[in-house]
Amino acid sequence: MEHTVEVDRITKRFGDFTAVDEVSFSVRRGEIFGFLGPNGAGKSTTIKMLCGILKPTAGRGHVNGNDIITGQERIKESIGYMSQRFSLYEDLTVRENLDFFGTVYGLDGKRLKERMGYALEIAEIGDRVDEVVKTLPAGMKQRLALGASILHDPPVLFLDEPTSGVDPIMRRNFWELIYGLSRAGKTVFVTTHYMDEAEHCDRIALIIAGKIIALDSPALLKDSLDQGVYLLRIERFIEAFDLVADAEFVDEAAIFGSDIHILCSPGFPLEKRLEALLRKEGFRSFSIEKINPTLEDVFVTQARRHGL
Repeated sequence: MEHTVEVDRITKRFGDFTAVDEVSFSVRRGEIFGFLGPNGAGKSTTIKMLCGILKPTAGRGHVNGNDIITGQERIKESIGYMSQRFSLYEDLTVRENLDFFGTVYGLDGKRLKERMGYALEIAEIGDRVDEVVKTLPAGMKQRLALGASILHDPPVLFLDEPTSGVDPIMRRNFWELIYGLSRAGKTVFVTTHYMDEAEHCDRIALIIAGKIIALDSPALLKDSLDQGVYLLRIERFIEAFDLVADAEFVDEAAIFGSDIHILCSPGFPLEKRLEALLRKEGFRSFSIEKINPTLEDVFVTQARRHGL
C-alpha cells in the first residue's frame, strides 16, 4: 500500500533541548493517523517538520514524495495545514478570506469558485458568507479553517490539535468531516491530547518527551495491555487513591474523574484483596468491577514502562 508520509529517526534539537528524539513511522494513503500525547510531548514540532516549516536536526523523511529537508517548498504546495491557533483573518469576511487563501494556493476563475463553494459547504456558512469571521461561532470558525486549508485539494492534510477549545458536540461534528476526507482518499494526520478523539484514528502513535512509546490501532493497543484493569468507585476517592496506589499488589492506579482505574497482574484476585484493604481502613461504600482497558490506561502504562 502506498505511503504518503515516511520518516526515519527524525530528530529536532533546540540548543541542548531535544524536542523530537529519533521518531520513525509511515502513514498510508487515506489513513487517519493520530499523534497522541500531552502538551510539550513533541507533536507540533514533528508536524512542523513534516510540513516543511522546520528542518530536522537529524534523520530523513518524505511527504508526498518530497524530501523533508531539500523539498520543503514543494511539500508546502502539496499539503493542507491547520494549526492549533485559528489561522484566518478575523477582520475579513468569510468570502474575502477564502478568496485570499485560494489565490495564495494559485487558484483562480472557475476552479477558485468551485473550491470556495466546497469550503463554504464544509463550514455550513449559509447566508453568512459576507460577515466578518470574528462574528462566527467557534465551531463554524473551525470548519471554515479546515475548508480553507484544503481549498487546493491537497492529498495530505495535517491538523494540529484542530478541536482544541471547542465543545464535545462541535468536536464530533468536526470528526465527521475528517471521516469524509479519509473516505475520499485523503491522508489525514491529526495531533491531539484528547483520548476519546484518538479512538477515531485508524492508527495512533503515543508520544511523550519527544519519543514514540507505542504505535498501533486503538483496538490493538488496548489488546496489548497484559494487565487486568478494574474500576473503583468510592467516596473520599482522593484519600482512597493514595491508599490504593501504595498497595503492593497494585501495578498502576490513575484517577479518571471521580473514579479510580487500577491495573494489576492478570488473574490476580484484586476484588477480594482490595475490598479487604479498604474495609480495614474504614471505607464502607464502594464498588469494584473489572473493565476493558482505555487508551489512557495504555498510555500511562507505556509511559511508566519507558521510565517517563
